[in-house]
Amino acid sequence: MPRQDYYQVLGIDRQANAKGIKDAYRKLALHYHPDRNLNDPRAAARMKEINEAYAILSDPRKREEYDLLRRAHGEEAPFRYRQSHSDQDIFRGSDIFQIFEEISKMAGMRGFEEIFREMYGKDFQTFIFKGNGVTGRVSVGRFGAKNNIFNRCMGKVLKKGIEEVFGVEIPQRGADREESLVVPDPLAREGGKIRYYCGGRKKHLVVSVPAGVVTGSKIRLKGMGDPGKGGGEAGDLYLKVQVSPPWMSKLARGLRGLTERIRSLVKK
Repeated sequence: MPRQDYYQVLGIDRQANAKGIKDAYRKLALHYHPDRNLNDPRAAARMKEINEAYAILSDPRKREEYDLLRRAHGEEAPFRYRQSHSDQDIFRGSDIFQIFEEISKMAGMRGFEEIFREMYGKDFQTFIFKGNGVTGRVSVGRFGAKNNIFNRCMGKVLKKGIEEVFGVEIPQRGADREESLVVPDPLAREGGKIRYYCGGRKKHLVVSVPAGVVTGSKIRLKGMGDPGKGGGEAGDLYLKVQVSPPWMSKLARGLRGLTERIRSLVKK
């Protein structure tokens, strides 16, 4: 399906100034506000088109580039612009979220924080999200019981709604990982460094082992778990320690010595 010309999306002419562009966006954003379109799934899609058009035409540099494409390619300009620009490019530096919040307050409607507060009650937490150049605050309920199916489902629905309306991805922290780390008995008693291959990240690490560590202890490596999504922080890696008995350390040293002896004989 071909994309609509950005000027047509906002209902303005090509000579519109910055104020005209912002006024048009305010009017359309007010019309398609979530509070006014609770049962209209098309409203979210329309809001994404409006956001994209405003983000491009309100930025002088982006608008100039788009105008050049319009003169060269006519109706294909929106498609060609999207071919060479990611969402991050388009929304970087945009004031869309701030304008949306202003509109909500002026019209007596709720911003996203108020919507979340009503649905989740007092048990909610607020965080800053950044995506596609848009920055804003979002409140997410803690729900008390983490395994409550209804609460988990509602969280997913609201998250999807924000992503559809603003075209942003809400940050999600990466999952924690747990792997095993075999530590020789002398190192466990005295502490020190040990090399470790992290399968999840496919890289070698140097791990600091505290003195007196015992089997079953866990060493936390911050940020070495699964990557986050949407700019969220990575999870942590927990290495579950398995202290090898002294005889294994002696055996390992013996095997290393035997290997070196064989190599020296082969070279001769």
